[in-house]
Amino acid sequence: MSVDQPLAIGDDGIARCRWATPTSDYVAYHDTEWGFPVDDDHRLFEKLCLEGFQSGLSWLTVLRKRPDFRRVFHGFDPERVAAMGEGDVITLLDDPSIIRHRGKIEAVIVNARAGLDLIDEWGSFGAFFWSFEPPVDGPPRPGPTSAESVAMAKELKRRGFRFVGPTTAYAFMQAMGIINDHVVGCAAGEQVAAARRRFVRPTRRALPRDP
Repeated sequence: MSVDQPLAIGDDGIARCRWATPTSDYVAYHDTEWGFPVDDDHRLFEKLCLEGFQSGLSWLTVLRKRPDFRRVFHGFDPERVAAMGEGDVITLLDDPSIIRHRGKIEAVIVNARAGLDLIDEWGSFGAFFWSFEPPVDGPPRPGPTSAESVAMAKELKRRGFRFVGPTTAYAFMQAMGIINDHVVGCAAGEQVAAARRRFVRPTRRALPRDP
C-alpha cells in the first residue's frame, strides 16, 4: 500500500490513511488487519501468496477474491498446497472466482514446497519473517521498498520462492505488522503501535516435520 498520502477523515469522524477511504472493503481491512502483527503461519503464507497475485493489479481486486483463494488453496495450509499438482493447476485455470494466471497459481504451489523446507529450518514462517523486522520504527517511507524488504526478497528467491520481489516483500511487511506504516495521526496506526508493543515475536527453533 502507498503510505505517502495525508490523513483522511471519514464520515464517521475517524482519521485514516487516505488509501483506505475509497471503499468499505478497504476501510474494514485498514481498521482491523493492515499493520496488526501476525505470527500465524497460514496467514503469513496466505499474504505472501496474495501479494504475488496482486502484481499488476489492485489490492482491492485480490481482497474481494480472498475467500475464494482460501477455498481453492485449502486455507493456505502449506502442507496441503505443497501436495497440489498439474491437475489442480488446470482446474484453477478454469475457475473464474480467482485470478487465472498460470505463473501465479504455480508460484503458490512452489512457494508452499519451499516454505516447508523453511519451516524445517526455522520452526515457523513467523520466526523467519520477523527476523527481518527493522530495529526501530520510523516514519512511513516514501518509497515502495526498504533495506529489510530487499534482504527478505533476496533470501526468499535464494530458497526458490517466486513472485517475491522487494516491493512485494515490503507490502507484505506492512500488512503483517512487521513494520507500522500507518500515517502519523491515523487512529488504526495508534492501535497497531500498541499491538506491536504487546506482541511476542516468534523465535527460531528447529522442529523437523514428521517423515
